[in-house]
Amino acid sequence: MNPPVPPPVAPAPVAEGRSLSRFYGLVLGLNNVSFAIRPGITGIVGPNGAGKTTLFRLLLGQIRPSSGSIRVFGEDPWTNPSVQARLAYCPEAETVPAGLGSTDWLVALGMISGLSAAAAKVRAGECLDRVKLAATHRRKPLTALSKGMRQRAKLAQCLLHDPALVILDEPMNGLDPMGREDIGNVLRELAQAGCSVLISSHILHDLEALCAEFLLLRWGRIPRSLNESASADARARWPEATTFRCDDPARLARFLFDRGLLRGCDLVPETGLLHVRWRDAAQFYGGGHFHELLLASGVRLFEVQATDSRLEKAIDTPAGP
Repeated sequence: MNPPVPPPVAPAPVAEGRSLSRFYGLVLGLNNVSFAIRPGITGIVGPNGAGKTTLFRLLLGQIRPSSGSIRVFGEDPWTNPSVQARLAYCPEAETVPAGLGSTDWLVALGMISGLSAAAAKVRAGECLDRVKLAATHRRKPLTALSKGMRQRAKLAQCLLHDPALVILDEPMNGLDPMGREDIGNVLRELAQAGCSVLISSHILHDLEALCAEFLLLRWGRIPRSLNESASADARARWPEATTFRCDDPARLARFLFDRGLLRGCDLVPETGLLHVRWRDAAQFYGGGHFHELLLASGVRLFEVQATDSRLEKAIDTPAGP
């Protein structure tokens, strides 16, 4: 008789907080939260002022807890260079050097990280290739680039030193559908290679397509029941309805119907809106390549919103005390 197979061992958390609080004088940042973030891609979700930026700054070792503890790779990140060297951060706010192109910027950052000038130049090129920032854009000053191009450059700088944990604050802002697809593919590749990713975004359908787990924050607290239901729903189900705003809603509807994706739709041509109900939403969302499908339609898209997002419902659900 074969010996019993032991149950799989859960991977150790990449980061965890225990009874963690952070106050700024009388202002609440985080209030007595406990959590464990495991390997993979984890979405950080919550309304403005929920405590997401405070959580990121604690994880990065930029600030200390007012009470409780935080551990990243099993250690306190505060004044801990060995932990901070394994982290990368892409903030929502940006202060990029005026007059400096993305290649020169990354080379300088690579040299600060300890690379030689020659090695930093090679590494900068590899990272910019990975995020698909075109050579013509690399020569332009960062301040002259569009928001979407700057987002690509900012992600490239996160990749310079092969971090073990990448923290991204609203990295999809300013990106068109192809840009969001490109960034999503990079994040999936990072996760497959063993790098963990924390990402916050208000583009909830992108998070639902990317993330296996979610951490919901509300007014500095983490409502456990909402986190459990949000992660389970995001893994098990996709939104049953989606709204598109585009330049030709009728054409987009025909495109989706021809591929057997829809069971119904409503057109509002005067506003450019198309409301669709999916025959099987997993066919559209499940493969993670829905941006490519939308681009193939030839329709110019301005907005895509998962109308009945499970994540959005969890955020909007009243929380208990």
